[in-house]
This record gives sequence, structure tokens and C-alpha cells, in this order.
Amino acid sequence: MHRAALFGTILLAFPLVGCDLLTPGAPADHDVLAGTIEGMTPSQVRQHLAGDAEFGRVFTVADGLGPIFVAASCEQCHAGDGKGHPVFNLRRFGRPGTSAFDPMIEFGGPQLQHRAIPGYPPEEVPVEATGVSGFTPPAVTGLGFLDAVEDQTLIDLADPSDEDGDGISGRLQLHEPSELIETVLELERRGTPDPEARGRRVGGRYIGRFGKKGLTVNLLHQTVGAYHQDMGVTSDLLPEDLFNPSAGARASDDAPDPEVTSAAVGNVVFYLKTLKAPARRDASDPEVVAGEALFEDIGCTGCHVPTLTTGASEIEVLDRVTFHPYTDLLLHDMGPGLDDGYTEGRASTSEWRTPPLWGIGLAQEFQGGQGFFMHDGRATSLAEAIEVHGGEGRAARDAFIALSPEERSRLIRFLESL
Repeated sequence: MHRAALFGTILLAFPLVGCDLLTPGAPADHDVLAGTIEGMTPSQVRQHLAGDAEFGRVFTVADGLGPIFVAASCEQCHAGDGKGHPVFNLRRFGRPGTSAFDPMIEFGGPQLQHRAIPGYPPEEVPVEATGVSGFTPPAVTGLGFLDAVEDQTLIDLADPSDEDGDGISGRLQLHEPSELIETVLELERRGTPDPEARGRRVGGRYIGRFGKKGLTVNLLHQTVGAYHQDMGVTSDLLPEDLFNPSAGARASDDAPDPEVTSAAVGNVVFYLKTLKAPARRDASDPEVVAGEALFEDIGCTGCHVPTLTTGASEIEVLDRVTFHPYTDLLLHDMGPGLDDGYTEGRASTSEWRTPPLWGIGLAQEFQGGQGFFMHDGRATSLAEAIEVHGGEGRAARDAFIALSPEERSRLIRFLESL
């Protein structure tokens, strides 16, 4: 029989199994970060998908990209909704001021936009900057749960004077009132079942909860800031283009502002709010269970709080839900080894917001097969990430180093299960 005819006969003989043999199966749900929270209504799923499309939208010069920017889309830095590679690190700079840290706005700060549209000069870090830090793009899954935590929860977790004597003194990041902050908080209050649960003033200031140092107060604030600072795309809330001071006269692009609609921004915010929380893997494995106990025993849960609960939410799947992010969303002094000389808000240059650990076991899947950890990706293994902890994390670091090799392996297995 002719080889082509024989091959056709074989295919006809296996009509049902052929596709399974030739097409790889879909990855398990716990091996991917993208996806909606279970239980959403059809209309919510449609809005989530609309936001997903906007999240992946690649902006062009005609759309208003730039004139200076870092990336052309949200997804470029957050591929698969996962943690970004250090090649996409944001660079931020500044210097000490007379009364507070100077973000060097007159030099294009606080964020470097190292790319530009044709014919326009990209920025460079000014020689006057004394603090320069790299921020690796974080995973974006589960953010809606963190956004829905009540302010009082964070206030209760804070221990700025270390009154319990455990060596850990988490502080709230607090921002002075501004038109932008008050606007994003007011917009988020509309329609929520408990308008006072989030966005309250503490000592006349507002709590920051997102970003490496808690720069933004909610996901709307985070989103419009990312459009503006990362892509040079204007919105109703930030309607003025970025410009390179060296270009002079506030020179900008030719696209009319705002360059992205409020509807598009709203859809992206809803998308971020309704991304599922990262799923655990091998949680019942005895080695993982033993590692989780060690994680608590050596004091890691003093900052990486395992369990939080959301407050009242107009999105039913986020309404009063218990979840497990391993963060307290507070600022902690991590010692001189993690002091980049740069800061934001009221944080010191060595203070960082506790990053959520959920999803950390999948980080390398979204970083080209090699994991990069800490705020700038400086650690290339989970063990190294623990070992560079200092300041409030020093006692837990030293306890980790003192563990036996077998115990350290179990603790890492636990982290890999998150």
C-alpha cells in the first residue's frame, strides 16, 4: 500500500484518539495563574474578558504610546499574569530632600522611561540621583482579594513600636491627601456596600497597599499610574502626557488626550479584581506540611501573614472571603543590604512592603525557566532570597540558616507549593 494511503487508513482507524496523541493537553488549573474567580456571573465574566483584552492591548504611536515609555502593553511586563523577568525591571530614582525624599520630578523622576517614540529622546538616570532601584514586575493574580481587605485589618496588623517584642514592627504606608488619591478612593466608594471600610484617613493620611513600597491606595490608582508611567498613556485621571525635560517646552506626542477611555480603565481594574487567587500544589505532601510548620516556627509568618479576610464587596465572589496570600501589606525595615537609597511616600529607603508569596512556586515558569526573587530579582533561588533578608527579617533568616539541610529543603518545598 502507498505510504500516504496507509497513513490515512491509520488516522481513520483512530478518529477519537488521534487529537489526544497529536495535541498537548491543557495545563492543570494549579499550574497557571490566569483565570477568573469561580462563581462569577455571565456579565462579570464578559467584563473580565473585556479587561483581559485591554490588558493585552499593544499601544502604538497613533494610540498615544509615549512619547516616553517602558512597555507598549500591560502584558509585556506581566506575561501570563505572572511575575516579570528582571529585563523588564522598572528603574526609579531620587535623592534626599531638605524635608523629605526628592523624587526629582524636574529631571523626569521618579521613574525612568528608557524608550521613546521615533524622533523623541528617551530618558536617562540623571547623575544627580543618589538612589536608584529596580522593581521587578509582580504577578497580578489575586489582587482583588488584597484590594478588598478592610483598612482596619491593616491597622490592627501594624505594630510600629514593636509592642509585642518580636523584633517585627510593620508600619502602614501613609500618603498625604492629593486630588488623585481622593478621586480614586471616591470612585471606588460608589456602589460598595461599606463605603467606610477602605479609603479611610489615618492621622489625616491614606493607606497605601500596592507596589513595592505601598505607593498606591487601590487598584484604580495602580492602574492609571501604570498606564501613565509605564506606557505614557493618558486617562481621565492623569490627562497630561509624560515628557522628557531634556526635550524642552513639555514637548509631547500628537495623540489627543485622554488616550485611553474611562471604560477601558474600568475594565482593566475589574479584570485585575477578578483574577483568581493562585492555587496551592501538593499541599498535603508530608514534606510540604513539615515545611509549612518550619516556616511558622522560625518566624516568617511575622510578616508573611498566611490568612486574611476581605470585607464587604459589591462583587459577590470577593465578599467576606478568607484567603491565603502570605502578606500583611505593611512596610518592614529589611536592613542595609536591601537599602537602594530610593523610597516612596513615608517609607525609609530600607523599608519594603511585604510581598504576597502565593504563586511564588510558579515564578520561574513566567521568567524564562529561572526564578528571580526579591524586589529587583537579585536572588536566583528561594534559599538565596531568604538569606538576603536583614533588619526585621534577620532573625528568621538566621533561623533558616541554622536549620539542617533536610529542614531547609522542606521549607523550600513548602514555598514551592504556594
